Amino acid sequence: MATINPAEVEFSAIRAQGPGGQNVNKVSCAVHARFDVTASSLPDHIKERLLALRDGRITQEGVIVLKAQASRSLEQNKLDALQRLQALVDEAGVVRAVRRPTRPTRGSQLRRLDSKARSGRIKALRGKVGD
Repeated sequence: MATINPAEVEFSAIRAQGPGGQNVNKVSCAVHARFDVTASSLPDHIKERLLALRDGRITQEGVIVLKAQASRSLEQNKLDALQRLQALVDEAGVVRAVRRPTRPTRGSQLRRLDSKARSGRIKALRGKVGD
């Protein structure tokens, strides 16, 4: 598991959106966290997997931009952005097992065809009764 060095993350305080009255207009407590994947100290295989993610938060230049504004505290928003960034890196670090397709067994194929034939016979009996 690779951990992010907080010194590699660039934070900029911005004004938060949403309700908050006068306070939201005068206090810059939301945070934009920018993390340059290519210039980071992460292992190369994690960098490649991060850049391969189809995520709107990753720019063409390989910079992850996160916006945190859940809290009224600047420090809490910084911590939230770091945790979300770490979660993204952890997700990229997990190697999924390759799924190998399997074929149905002969017995399961026969059972399936038998049940189809049985249901077809039941439906055929639902027709009108002849003279």
